[in-house]
Amino acid sequence: MTAAPVTRFAPSPTGYLHIGGARTALFNWLYARGRGGRFLLRIEDTDRARSTPEATEAILKGLTWLGLDWDGEPISQFARADRHAQVARQMLDAGTAYRCHSTPAEIEAWRAENPNRTFVSPWRDADPAGAPDAPFAIRLRAPREGETVIRDAVQGDVTFRNDQLDDMVLLRSDGTPTYMHAVVVDDHDMGVTHVIRGDDHLTNAARQVQVYQAMGWDIPVFAHIPLIHGTDGKKLSKRHGAVGLHDYAAMGYPAAAMRNYLARLGWSHGDDELFDDTQAREWFDLAGIGKAPARLDFKKLEHVSGHHIGAMPDDALLRELSRFRAEIGQPAFTETQIARLSPALPVLKQKAKTFPQLLEQARFALIGRPVERDDKAQAALDPVSLRILSELTAALQHVNWTRDELEAEAQRLAEANGIGLGKIAAPLRAALAGRTSTPSVFDMMLALGRDETLARLAGAAG
Repeated sequence: MTAAPVTRFAPSPTGYLHIGGARTALFNWLYARGRGGRFLLRIEDTDRARSTPEATEAILKGLTWLGLDWDGEPISQFARADRHAQVARQMLDAGTAYRCHSTPAEIEAWRAENPNRTFVSPWRDADPAGAPDAPFAIRLRAPREGETVIRDAVQGDVTFRNDQLDDMVLLRSDGTPTYMHAVVVDDHDMGVTHVIRGDDHLTNAARQVQVYQAMGWDIPVFAHIPLIHGTDGKKLSKRHGAVGLHDYAAMGYPAAAMRNYLARLGWSHGDDELFDDTQAREWFDLAGIGKAPARLDFKKLEHVSGHHIGAMPDDALLRELSRFRAEIGQPAFTETQIARLSPALPVLKQKAKTFPQLLEQARFALIGRPVERDDKAQAALDPVSLRILSELTAALQHVNWTRDELEAEAQRLAEANGIGLGKIAAPLRAALAGRTSTPSVFDMMLALGRDETLARLAGAAG
């Protein structure tokens, strides 16, 4: 029986959670969760000058919003520096690493004299007995001949000539471990079986595999996924629009829609475009990841978002809307607003692509009296329209408050005045919502109820 996989997401806390990082986390989460495995989180905070607690908190918040739960507590890479140093010394004792006394100035001078060669330390084969009593770095004694092959689940076999890979530094002369070394030690100690990350790390994998081999450790399955590009085919950056996950949350895309969209951004399961979490966990595999960079497509994202909003149960949608309003600093819904909004949700959610779009259509249920009207709405309340609204108000006093009855009464009044129903709908929208672009007037009347509807109509007649 194959052991359950262990994946990890290992962001550097130097800023917000990039949309590309969010997709990497999602792929790792889907792979582990779909196979009964574990999804771990490691904060790679060894760059003390750039790492901040605020960035760490932003990453955790972003993952939580996206709905990606992790197993155990997040691990700090910086806190494990002693363990990284211990392994480097083990390699030194085993002869798979060596002391390098070359100074930065000496290395720079060597490279200036050998511009097309990989640095080879003069201390690699020197007699340790003759080493000076001076600070030293610990370097990996990498093989100089042959090749290192990365058997990648996405890219296929990728071969690197060993004479093109230098003896990477494991431990600096000040005793601090390098990121490249720390990653391998952490992945091994955490039991990571699958390293799913961006293909910008592919070259790193060649050097990291040599550390695994030097320590006699099992090499994990590597899967290097292509980066995300903008619509112009270039590497995604701020010029393409939103690049941080928090931007998409603030724009009002549901987390479920983001999971669906990001999963399809570089991975496919036949022609399936729209799916839920259960399907994603069941379907996701490494074989479905393409080799070409994915392109961010906001129109497709809106389509996916609209699908998930429309499919969301009304009570869940109300909770999501409440959470969204809190995130953007708007007050919580009042009981009256909830009472009016709830019956309107089945209709409102069918056309909205984002939460702001839905809330704009729901404006009629969220405002109070007197209703503020924009210029177009005010223009719709001309004297003729006000007279017809006055007649409709009187006629609605005693009808049963059902859609059929409301439509029938409005239609009767339109025919009596020799006009189409649309001529009544425009001033009705203006009176009930203060806008000319709204949901169906009858849906609004049903959501508002008899008393509030008649009060707004009377208010418009002034």
